[in-house]
Amino acid sequence: MQTICVVGTGYVGLTTAVCFADLGNRVTGVEIDLHKLDLLRSGKTPIYEPGLQELLERNMRAGRLSFTDDYAVALEGAELVFITVGTPMGPNGAADLSQVEAAAASIGRHLTRNAIIIDKSTVPVGTGDMVFEIIRAHTRPDVRFSVVSNPEFLREGSALSDFFKPDRIVLGSTDRAAAEAVAELHAPLGAPVIITDLRTAEMIKYASNAFLATRISFINEIAQICEKLGADVKEVARGMGADRRIGPHFLEAGVGYGGSCFPKDVLALHHMAASAGCHPQLLQAVMDINQSARDRFIDKLRDILGSFEGMLIGVLGLSFKPNTDDMREAPSVDIINALQREGARVKAYDPVAMEVAGELLPRVTYCATALDVAKEADALLIITEWNEFKQLPFEKIKQYMRRPIILDGRNVYDPVEMAAKGFIYRGVGR
Repeated sequence: MQTICVVGTGYVGLTTAVCFADLGNRVTGVEIDLHKLDLLRSGKTPIYEPGLQELLERNMRAGRLSFTDDYAVALEGAELVFITVGTPMGPNGAADLSQVEAAAASIGRHLTRNAIIIDKSTVPVGTGDMVFEIIRAHTRPDVRFSVVSNPEFLREGSALSDFFKPDRIVLGSTDRAAAEAVAELHAPLGAPVIITDLRTAEMIKYASNAFLATRISFINEIAQICEKLGADVKEVARGMGADRRIGPHFLEAGVGYGGSCFPKDVLALHHMAASAGCHPQLLQAVMDINQSARDRFIDKLRDILGSFEGMLIGVLGLSFKPNTDDMREAPSVDIINALQREGARVKAYDPVAMEVAGELLPRVTYCATALDVAKEADALLIITEWNEFKQLPFEKIKQYMRRPIILDGRNVYDPVEMAAKGFIYRGVGR
């Protein structure tokens, strides 16, 4: 059993704390947001992630997991200290490292024993060196520590599965012994371990996310061409994905990627490249195509309705992907804002994200069910492919709607079947 401190309890930090506790370690999470801290101490997770609430309760009951806002308490006896604070997008596209800097300084001030500092936040290349210097400037001269980069590859909606069954563990450090100690912590997971230097480990995270975002933008570009030439992008993707060199993942055409990682990380890598004197043409194209996917979706609706003025538009799905309440960079925000700017009234339903969405989209009318969204709607937009939307009662929906128009931003439905049900149906690249 290891004694672990996890600084920051967002998606990554809370998942990390809960899962390492579930592996039998003693874990203390540091959270300086007192509202979130109160929720955690009462055994409630402040985020929606399938299975996380149950795991949180179980490990708190077992006494393996606790939370505090006091660094001195959290670091007492800690052998391993994870930094999992946010690195949001700054005004110029660079990652904002203020939370990382503050966490490193606080760790340095309160560290009283030798420890390994593990940077799990997604950070620009070179941040590990910065963290080392900040801690060294604030800690006692007799305290020895090392910094290890351990980028996370958790997907919201399947974070627990991704933690317990990872494809690989990436570790970077100038201290091989420290990296091997962190590898030993992950040994129960049985995953391949890649040990490299600090900067390479940091780059692996950005390169991985940028490549996945590139796949999404690529298939969305193909979708646009399919629409012009009369091909079906779903079948194109199926044919491509059957090639072992390509594979089927991240080839779903739609309204583009969103969330806390891809938009921020592609832009941050673009900024790093440009600052280093490179010319990141592909990264720029990936971002441009992602935005144009949302714009084209709105254009399709405009082609059908002519004008949005006075129209009542129903939206199904608000979170950036299913099985999460995360609204960061969600396509729904751009789409709804555009509709409202042109005079449309919008009502919406999402299984878990409406409370979060209400702060971002206050002029939307939020409904209790998908059927409520359909009532008197001039069009129905599918933005997030939640499972419950896959078997909707379309006979009732058609009766409820003012006009039987469905725009499917995730290609959930079959165009032929929807036409047979009497809908004016538009997918993406179909």
